[in-house]
Amino acid sequence: MAITSANQLELLQTAEAVAREKMIDPVLVIEAMEESLARAAKSRYGAEMDIRVSIDRKTGRATFTRVRTVVEDELLENYQAEFTVEQAKQYMEAPEVGQQLIEEVPPVEMGRIAAQSAKQVILQKVREAERDRQFEEFKDRAGTIINALVKREEYGNVIVDVGAGEAILRRNEKIGRESYRPNDRIRCYIKDVRREQRGPQIFLSRTAPEFMAELFKMEVPEIYDGIIEIKAVARDPGSRAKIAVISYDGSIDPVGACVGMRGSRVQAVVNELQGEKIDIIPWNEDQPTFLVNALQPAEVSKVVLDEEAGKIEVVVPEEQLSLAIGRRGQNVRLASQLTGLDIDIMTEADESARRQAEFESRTKLFMDNLDLDEFFAQLLVSEGFTNLEEVAYVEVDELLVIDGVDEDTAAELQARARDVLEAAAKAALESARALGAEDSLIDFDGLTPQMIEALAKDDVKTLEDFATCADWELAGGWTTVDGERHKDDGVLEPFEVSLEEAQHLVMTARIMLGWVDPTELEADEEEQEDADLTEETEA
Repeated sequence: MAITSANQLELLQTAEAVAREKMIDPVLVIEAMEESLARAAKSRYGAEMDIRVSIDRKTGRATFTRVRTVVEDELLENYQAEFTVEQAKQYMEAPEVGQQLIEEVPPVEMGRIAAQSAKQVILQKVREAERDRQFEEFKDRAGTIINALVKREEYGNVIVDVGAGEAILRRNEKIGRESYRPNDRIRCYIKDVRREQRGPQIFLSRTAPEFMAELFKMEVPEIYDGIIEIKAVARDPGSRAKIAVISYDGSIDPVGACVGMRGSRVQAVVNELQGEKIDIIPWNEDQPTFLVNALQPAEVSKVVLDEEAGKIEVVVPEEQLSLAIGRRGQNVRLASQLTGLDIDIMTEADESARRQAEFESRTKLFMDNLDLDEFFAQLLVSEGFTNLEEVAYVEVDELLVIDGVDEDTAAELQARARDVLEAAAKAALESARALGAEDSLIDFDGLTPQMIEALAKDDVKTLEDFATCADWELAGGWTTVDGERHKDDGVLEPFEVSLEEAQHLVMTARIMLGWVDPTELEADEEEQEDADLTEETEA
């Protein structure tokens, strides 16, 4: 095909037609044509040449030009597209490096292969433009619900028409064993919108907790208006869900508003979610209270919260145990997701047995180490003493409140406790030295002999070794893998060293070794405080 006056206007008409059909800018189509013509010209004049094509936006005339760039002598690589200053003098008066010589060349005739190649270039550019348009249209709609039309199913994934392109509902984002036929209308949550080289850019979900939250926002005007807020959602898609809500208007019951007249509002959400049973729970800032609500319909007798470990113990009557746990652990699992806490459920009998075991263990500790009879040891435990350190270093007045304890007895108790602790510390230090612990670690302030022994057993024997430790390696922590929390044991965890204390100890060691500049550390802390303050102000 030759670019002649007869078909020059056809280029513009074709560009307009393609642009209208694909709903993209005609300029993008013309640029694609320019690139395809340039590629065809290179196949005619030589691939090494820098051939460019410009199509007049009014007349459709295609101008073919050859571009040569002036480069330094030692950088000359492509003789067809570059030349030196000396070579350029025959074409230009005062050539300088970087200048370009642009010469018009005769148009080329496109053979069958060149025309096919040009068509591929144009199609590729059009596809890229479509993807860009689709991304720009949907990038701000992530996190919203969309109505879509099913087109086809591929390997369990559902491809849907969203009006301006296609989106994908992956098999693991469908509820249960949902199946769809072409032209079925479905409602989905736009989970993510991404730029990708191939395939859909819009990823949908029907299992995301946010999908349920958005459905309630559509059904409950108070949520849409901000009077009621959804604080947390936990789902077992297609089976059961829990949603926590709070009202900022004392006259409006958040649970009742979400349920609706005769359950109409919640039933609309249930129908959309294939009959998923929904527990609507009042949210509470007090975590134990919130957890009691979250474990409904089970009744809870007692809650013990360990904030540092993010763990909570729940005591329920024997007959409520199966209800609290739920079928295959569903109720407690959803309550755990809702609160963000690890939940241990035990019966009243189990808790009583555990408390009795702890009482007996502490009684034996005091009997063996302080040479006390059982009755006196039990008195200490009953008054809340749990270890020898508490007895040794507590204010004397706290021992005098125990029946039968006078000042002499209290002094004797404390002396015995201190002797035992000092002997244990001495033995731990000797053991640590035998394991190879060096003075740099032993003399480090903040570590007890028992801690040093535990570190030496874990092959941490110098201050340098200690400074390379991560805070969680010392204090322990929790790792979430596939939605399940796993415990990471810390070397100093038995000594109740918190994560913050571990961070402080490690950072102090690094400063002592000169690895960290304390002034830079202070500057970083000030920047972080300023950033936190800015976030709070914006919120």
